[in-house]
Amino acid sequence: MQTGQRPTSHGLFINDAHLADDATTIAKVLATAGYDTGYIGKWHIGGRGRLSYIPPESRQGFDYWKVMECTHNYNRSFYYADDDKQRRLWSGYDAAAQTDDAIAYLRDHAKSAKPFALFLAWGPPHNPYEQAPPQYQKMYDAAKIELRANVPPAAATAARKDLAGYYANCTALDEYIGRLIEALKTAGIEENTILVFTSDHGDMIGSHQMAETKAMGRGPARADALALPRCPGRGRQEARQRHQLRRSNADAAGFLRRGHPQKRRRIRLQRLHARRQREPERRQRRLDLLRSPVRRMESRRGRPRVQGRTHATLYVCARSHGPLASVRQRDRPIPDEESREHTRRRRSPAKAGPRLLQKRLAAAHDDFKPADYYLAKWGYKDRVDATGTLPTKP
Repeated sequence: MQTGQRPTSHGLFINDAHLADDATTIAKVLATAGYDTGYIGKWHIGGRGRLSYIPPESRQGFDYWKVMECTHNYNRSFYYADDDKQRRLWSGYDAAAQTDDAIAYLRDHAKSAKPFALFLAWGPPHNPYEQAPPQYQKMYDAAKIELRANVPPAAATAARKDLAGYYANCTALDEYIGRLIEALKTAGIEENTILVFTSDHGDMIGSHQMAETKAMGRGPARADALALPRCPGRGRQEARQRHQLRRSNADAAGFLRRGHPQKRRRIRLQRLHARRQREPERRQRRLDLLRSPVRRMESRRGRPRVQGRTHATLYVCARSHGPLASVRQRDRPIPDEESREHTRRRRSPAKAGPRLLQKRLAAAHDDFKPADYYLAKWGYKDRVDATGTLPTKP
């Protein structure tokens, strides 16, 4: 979203890494086009400590600034405002207070002749999930939560508790989205503003007895984006259509084609396309790629993974030093030992994986090298801890 590049091109394939200050980003490009730019909420690309001050040269071109690197305490959430190095505290549930601030920004900038781009980066829904305001938590009884078939009995109680909190946070954010849309209408800028809602990942929440946002499963992978465009020069009916933004093959700004020194590795700009019913064959051809070279996201055999997803099937491919091998996974319950053995046999290099995934890797000029290559390239090899992540200070 910030650079239009894949993680292995800019180095942020691992938490608490630093995005280079001279990176070409959406805010920098928009600023050169005459936009005011603003960022509110969670940053998490500074890499200097999760509660540390972020200097102006590391803000990637954003002017209006009310940001904290990273926190998961959403009811005692701090931030830094502009160039003030003193921490400030959001009032109450931070997503609500941040929404209030974003609405004030919209009202102020609606009066200006300059266009604007505002990022509102909420922390929730993210574990720990039991932090939504009480009125939303009361809406969901954990005992009545229905679980996916692949949540084993041993994980059921924790999964229901987490899902109740997850749904409470989602319901709160849904209300805040409504407030933002209403603010656009009240300010008179609804028809020439594009509102994009996206997420970086989902969560397993008990599936296969995992509580993990980085696992190669459908939960973390299914994090699409929606855009509600009010495009100037378009008919009202067309402008109100919901659109789907392809998560791995699009950049939201549309300006990041220029300026990147690594042109071969940038993500191609895709036009927002209307969400329509398509024939199954066409839907099946769509494939989103998620790749992870970092150790904590490798397979049990220590091999880095790349993942692809169509509307119905998840492909996970692993490699060591030989050919790329693949496993095709569907939404299904926990497999028994017989099906596990069948899956192991399907990992043979002779069956080199779905052709579409191979084709997309080749088109992206992605060599899919082992984890150590990327860790060394970006200077992480001697810094990662036993779990394969970068240690961070408060």
